Amino acid sequence: MRKQIAAANWKMNLTYQQGAGLLQEMVSANITLNENQSAVFAVPFPYLEMAFDTVQHKKNYFIAAQNCSDKKSGAFTGEISAEMLKSLNIPFCLVGHSERREYFAESNAVLAEKVNICIRNGITPIFCCGEALQIREENTQNTFVEQQLKESIFHLSGEHVLKIIIAYEPIWAIGTGKTASTAQAQEMHAHIRYVLKNYFGESISNQISILYGGSVKAANAREIFGSPDVDGGLVGGASLIASDFIEIIRALK
Repeated sequence: MRKQIAAANWKMNLTYQQGAGLLQEMVSANITLNENQSAVFAVPFPYLEMAFDTVQHKKNYFIAAQNCSDKKSGAFTGEISAEMLKSLNIPFCLVGHSERREYFAESNAVLAEKVNICIRNGITPIFCCGEALQIREENTQNTFVEQQLKESIFHLSGEHVLKIIIAYEPIWAIGTGKTASTAQAQEMHAHIRYVLKNYFGESISNQISILYGGSVKAANAREIFGSPDVDGGLVGGASLIASDFIEIIRALK
């Protein structure tokens, strides 16, 4: 059975003290995850060690970085390498979030390097893909997302692509209050799995977790996660409210 994952993306929010309190509240909640379920928290870089220490004894709770450099090391002031994350025992890293693509001009080629360097360091990339509103309105979203996948992960072997989690995030539904309908989410997730099947084979495509990211809330999580090809969510705003994210974790199938 594929991993079902509730992933929180705190983005650039919360002070250290607020983050510590929020995480402690969620870890203290009465939640028992089974073997195929995980809760992952992508926290700002200064909070990684604190967050790791907070969740390390909670079964199936993990910490992720929100980004890493595509370079191994060197004179790149302000950047964080995958090797640094590995040294902190951080097991996951977001790669290619729409905000990184838009505001920092990260190309599919750069993201391919980030995927590579994460895998080389034993870090699972949570690879983000998705279309803007104009592309959705032109009904070319399937081709667009397929191109993102081809240019960033199709160079991998079957063995290595199994180390990736995919997060589909319709950009038009991030932080806007709009949410893709359950049918729209399932349609794209099924298309992504179809693309993976055509390139890597059915066995591999059926093992890769695909998360939905786009205004997931406590109120709609169970319905969205109930779709056959949706394996959880990458959650922004609702992950900053303990009671909401606790319910989202409980919505995992």
